[in-house]
Amino acid sequence: MTTSQAPGAVLCDIDGVIRFFDHREVDRLEAAAGLAAGTTFGLAFAEELGRRLVLGELSRPEWTAEIAGALAPGLPDGRAEALAAAFTGAPVRADGEAVELLRRAKRRVPVLLVTNATLWLEEDLAALGLADLAEDVVNSARVGAAKPDPAIYRVAAERAGVAERQCLFVDDNATNVAAAGRLGMAAVHFRAPADLTRALVPLWD
Repeated sequence: MTTSQAPGAVLCDIDGVIRFFDHREVDRLEAAAGLAAGTTFGLAFAEELGRRLVLGELSRPEWTAEIAGALAPGLPDGRAEALAAAFTGAPVRADGEAVELLRRAKRRVPVLLVTNATLWLEEDLAALGLADLAEDVVNSARVGAAKPDPAIYRVAAERAGVAERQCLFVDDNATNVAAAGRLGMAAVHFRAPADLTRALVPLWD
């Protein structure tokens, strides 16, 4: 399938497309501690810790404790714990334009969210009012495979009830997009809602 054809299902990433985190408090705490901006993010998603997180091996308190432990050297007075808690509890917002586009698409074809996420994703989606946004959520922490592993894409297509080549896949990560393309999906690299708008045009034609 090409992006000029109407898809049989829409498979969409969450973070960086629909959900966005507000890390301003983390930035403030890092600056106060003399840490470079992005230090906490880098430690939170360091290769092994990030892998365990998205494969469902860590609860939120466990993840927070691991981040604090990585930050602790050189940070006195509980600053590591405060930074870790601010990071894992950062406020979130949903992009209204992307949400509306997916709700509109759902009236035509199955829409599934396909994400490398956490064991508490369902709770987070409910808090954002997005529990009903998609027919299904294919969460790496639940299925035991994370993008760009082909297995998670295949699970998503199977749950959508269509062949992989009939799927439109949308993600803000170019590596994940390329992996979907290798399976024959129409793959769109999301950088702004306009990218999603263009990809969904064939559904309205």
